[in-house]
Amino acid sequence: MRLIRGLMALTVTLALGACANTGLRDLRGTSDGPDEFIVTPSKPLQEPESYSALPSPTPGQANLVDLRPLDESVDKLGGRRGSPTAAIPASDGAVVNHASRFGRTADIRATLAAEDEAFRKRRGRLTQYRIVPVDRYNQAYKRQAIDAGKVARAYRRAGVPTPSSPPINTGFRN
Repeated sequence: MRLIRGLMALTVTLALGACANTGLRDLRGTSDGPDEFIVTPSKPLQEPESYSALPSPTPGQANLVDLRPLDESVDKLGGRRGSPTAAIPASDGAVVNHASRFGRTADIRATLAAEDEAFRKRRGRLTQYRIVPVDRYNQAYKRQAIDAGKVARAYRRAGVPTPSSPPINTGFRN
């Protein structure tokens, strides 16, 4: 009788533990070590040209040495800084016209997010009941994953050179 009660208690505990819904991707760390992403590097301090020309400090305003990832990435990629919602410069008009030649949807991000959520709900009706943690994203999109080896073999059969793919098996062992 004790064994049956113990097994029932274990079963109930596992069943209740499996009901936790942690979302699509559970990216929490599992170690007790330091979090290397909590520290952000800063630019080296800069000495101003004139200390008398410095503006008075304003709470909440950015410093010259603060990181601005969007602006810095635009600079590194050869673009121009500015507002992301500003008008498109005339020099980029041809690129924008070519990219939108088949039409474009203004609210494409919201539309795709809603469609993706609906797809995952259809694919995961019973996936929230698991005894062990699983990656729900890979679970939902498993059928749409590309098999790199299968694609490489198909291209090779078609005569397309695939230099970045592993070489064809020559019979040698590692």
